[in-house]
Amino acid sequence: MHLPLLSRFPMEGSVSGHHKSPHRGSSVEFAEYRNYVPGDDIRRLDWRVFARSDRFYLKEFEAETNLRCYFVLDCSGSMKFGTTGETKLEYGKRVVATLAYLAAHQGDAVGLICASDKTFLEIPAKRNPAHLRTLLQTLEKAEPRGETGLVSVLHDLAEKVQRRALVVIISDFFCDADPLISSFQHLRFRKHDLAVFHLLDRAEIDFQFSRPVRFVDLETSMNLVTEPASIRDRYLEQLRLFLDRLRTGCNEFSADYRQIITDQSYEKVLAEFLIERSRAAATR
Repeated sequence: MHLPLLSRFPMEGSVSGHHKSPHRGSSVEFAEYRNYVPGDDIRRLDWRVFARSDRFYLKEFEAETNLRCYFVLDCSGSMKFGTTGETKLEYGKRVVATLAYLAAHQGDAVGLICASDKTFLEIPAKRNPAHLRTLLQTLEKAEPRGETGLVSVLHDLAEKVQRRALVVIISDFFCDADPLISSFQHLRFRKHDLAVFHLLDRAEIDFQFSRPVRFVDLETSMNLVTEPASIRDRYLEQLRLFLDRLRTGCNEFSADYRQIITDQSYEKVLAEFLIERSRAAATR
């Protein structure tokens, strides 16, 4: 996969890179003119414009910078569910590993947060090959356990990361929608670009169970024996309301929301994600 991982919004970094910066620089991509003021570099004067208007104007260019990319992977107990031979956590690990590899090899800093229950593992964002190996090794060892502590982790991240960053969240979002959307709003308020991968198993979407089933909560071990046919319509309606609320909240705060079913090809999912981001970056 040779597509770049780009931010939709200007980023702030310490070295040159692939991503737009909110600051003006001296790259090759022209942005706009501004009036000359004493002390400006006269090498940036546009003499053709002066010849036409008898006024001094300076060319300004888009500065490009490197990116800090934080991957937040939900490692709560519900992520070990899977009916296709691969759990949601295993699918999420492949997404993180691929995107982290792409980001690191284009010179960007990558970090990882494995969130579960009230504790989480964090690897700060850095830009070197040894760091990428550490991240991938940590990712490989991550195991699903405990309840979802995602909301508090995202609020902490919003406060901790001072400069603009791309935050990629991979989760099944087994939590209340409103507190979750509030954490997205917090990240966007801090000017972070937000990409949300919502992982769901096909069985959770279709709910095609034909006989009495014992449903077990993988985060709390609570269980319930029921007749699926008697609750299917209500379940699907509540699921639809939750998904609509989550999608609407993401759209409201310009978070890039993507619902992913884990029987989908992850290569296709990532290719579509990267292509759409490239298009968004090109039209800014």
